[in-house]
Amino acid sequence: MTTIRYANDKFELEPNESVLECLTNRGVPVPFSCRSGVCQTCMMRATGGKPPETSQQGLKDSLKLQNYFLACVCYPDTDLEVALPDDDDIQAVIPATVLSLKLLNADIMHVELECHAPIDYRAGQFINLFQNQALGRSYSLASVPHEDDHLHLHVRRLPQGRVSGWIHGELRPGQTVEIRGPGGDCFYIPGNSEQGLILIGTGSGLAPLYGIIRDALSQGHSGPIHLFHGSRDLNGLYLSGELQDLVKKYSNFNYVPCLSGDGVCHGFASGRADEVAFKQISDLKNWRIFLCGHPEMVKTAKRKAFLAGASMKDIYADAFNVSQSS
Repeated sequence: MTTIRYANDKFELEPNESVLECLTNRGVPVPFSCRSGVCQTCMMRATGGKPPETSQQGLKDSLKLQNYFLACVCYPDTDLEVALPDDDDIQAVIPATVLSLKLLNADIMHVELECHAPIDYRAGQFINLFQNQALGRSYSLASVPHEDDHLHLHVRRLPQGRVSGWIHGELRPGQTVEIRGPGGDCFYIPGNSEQGLILIGTGSGLAPLYGIIRDALSQGHSGPIHLFHGSRDLNGLYLSGELQDLVKKYSNFNYVPCLSGDGVCHGFASGRADEVAFKQISDLKNWRIFLCGHPEMVKTAKRKAFLAGASMKDIYADAFNVSQSS
């Protein structure tokens, strides 16, 4: 008989019983609404075993690859270990050694970490880095698993930011930190290699986009790839040399640095990154969109992209927390 393991409990699945019914009938508080696989309220993740494809219909490909499924329409014929999306038990805390710290500009620190145990991630996802057991923050990964030996983060120092201030001011190479992850569905998915990609970021939102771009190019993506990175002034841009090198190496990659302040120099687009992007490419039907950075930019750009013809399933977003306590 098929069994479902949740937390420390193990349940036997009755004939024609869904995972949702199995758990809720035994007192497990799984949120749900429609019971027909439409609302996605009952989404869970298989941490052991593979959920049936029928239970993943309607989910983004990035969620499918991470074994997310809809519990109300999940009728597995093999044993599953399952968890709610926000269950801390999904991921263990992993120690990592700080290998190097390097300023990329006045506000953004490149942090290179060597994990003490293997971590299975995709470029563009995020990890949680902890200053102590009670204080941690999420940072996106700029590294690419098959290209880089270690994890790379771009940490922007925020005014009075507790964790970012600690990373910039106190953290040193050789120290051990604790991380948990990965998480997030903002990453490149192989297949449909001729589809155009548009990536829009502000500030350290370049971190996941840089990883996604290198991942796509290394996997042979042949469609056009357009990166629009924005800042108020020149001081906010970084990795310009590395990005220009990619432009020279790959004919399908285009990099547009955008400045929203006054006195824009030659070679830079004038305006906010999302405004410049949607002005240059107005019809977004069949394009894949990645949006990373300031929450307001991400929210506005997501709406603009949809109105310009992009399918919601092709819009991937990662809004960065810009609170001063970060």
